[in-house]
Amino acid sequence: MLELNEIRKDLKDIKYYYSRKKLFEEGYNFTGQNEIMEKVRRYGDIVITASPKLYDLYVSLYIKNHTQASLSDELGYTPEYIQMLNKKLLKFFQEKLSIVK
Repeated sequence: MLELNEIRKDLKDIKYYYSRKKLFEEGYNFTGQNEIMEKVRRYGDIVITASPKLYDLYVSLYIKNHTQASLSDELGYTPEYIQMLNKKLLKFFQEKLSIVK
């Protein structure tokens, strides 16, 4: 079973990928697929089975590059609620990745 810290690291890498997606896609044409692209696909395949709130959180934080604070402002939730949802998302990935592996 993946440790939560490993999943956090993966999500940071995924967030970086989406912040520089155009560069990765251009680089693909020259060097081939970077391993992060496979990780993005794997997490994407899993998150589509999540609840709407967890899916929204994933897209907002890791694809659209929001911070937890900015997302809490946008959605009208407390920062603590966003943190709690993020913990649920991490545990969701942990459970699903243990099945996939």
